[in-house]
Amino acid sequence: MGRWSRRLAEEFIRWLGPDAGLTWLDVGCGTGALTSAVCALADPASVVACDPTPAFVEHARNTIADRRVAVVVAGDGDLPDRPGGIDCVVSGLVLNFLPDPAQSLRTMRARTRPGGCVAAYVWDYADRMEFLRRFWDEAAALDPVAGDLTEGSRYSMCRPDALEPLFRSAGLVDPRSGAIEIRTRFASFEDYWRPFLGGTGPAAAYVSSLDEAKREALRERLERRLGGGPDGAIDLPARAWAVRGAVPPA
Repeated sequence: MGRWSRRLAEEFIRWLGPDAGLTWLDVGCGTGALTSAVCALADPASVVACDPTPAFVEHARNTIADRRVAVVVAGDGDLPDRPGGIDCVVSGLVLNFLPDPAQSLRTMRARTRPGGCVAAYVWDYADRMEFLRRFWDEAAALDPVAGDLTEGSRYSMCRPDALEPLFRSAGLVDPRSGAIEIRTRFASFEDYWRPFLGGTGPAAAYVSSLDEAKREALRERLERRLGGGPDGAIDLPARAWAVRGAVPPA
C-alpha cells in the first residue's frame, strides 16, 4: 500500500486547492508522504507532522529536508496545538484505522482556527481499489468465508455517504467529498503477489492463514485473471475518497 501513498497525497493536495502561506498539521503522518506533498504543492508557512509510532517519526525526520517542517511523536489524543489555531488539519489514509473517528475529528477541529479546514482521505476499499478487489473476488471464489474478511466489509465508513455525516457529527460545517483516482502499476505478477506474503493487513493475513495448496490455488487464479501487458506489467486503477469540512467562524 505504501508505494502509492506519495502519489495519492499529491492528488489530494491538488483536490484540496489550498492557499499559500497556511499553517498545517498532518495527523498520523507515517513516513511523511502527505507532509512532503504539502511542502511541494501548497507553499505552507509551516507544517507540524505527528504520528504515535516513533519509527515513522524518525524516518520522516530523516527524509523531509525542509525547515518549515517539524515532526513529533503524538497521537490523535494529544495533538500539537498553536495559539489561535491551525489553518489546515489533514490526515491521509488514517481515519478508518482510528478507534473513534468522530472523536478524533473533534480533536482535529479543536486544533483548527475558526474558519479553518479539516480534511482527510481514505481508500475506496469497497469498490475501486482494484488490486485488492480482484484479490478478494478470487479468494471468495475459492472460499466463501473470504467475502466477509475484505477491507470493504471492515471499513464501511470509507464512502462519501458515511464520511460526510461523520464530519458533520464532529461539528464541521459544509462537508464535501470527492474521488481521487490514480493508476497502480506492477512490473509483473510477482511484483503484485509478493506483498500478500508479508502478513500485514487483512489480505496478507488471509494468505498467511492458508495452507500451501490453497495458497497456490489462489495464486494461480489471480495470475490467470490479471494477465499482464506485453511487458508483463499489470496496470490497475485505485480510487480514494477525500472529504473536507470547515470549522465554524467564531
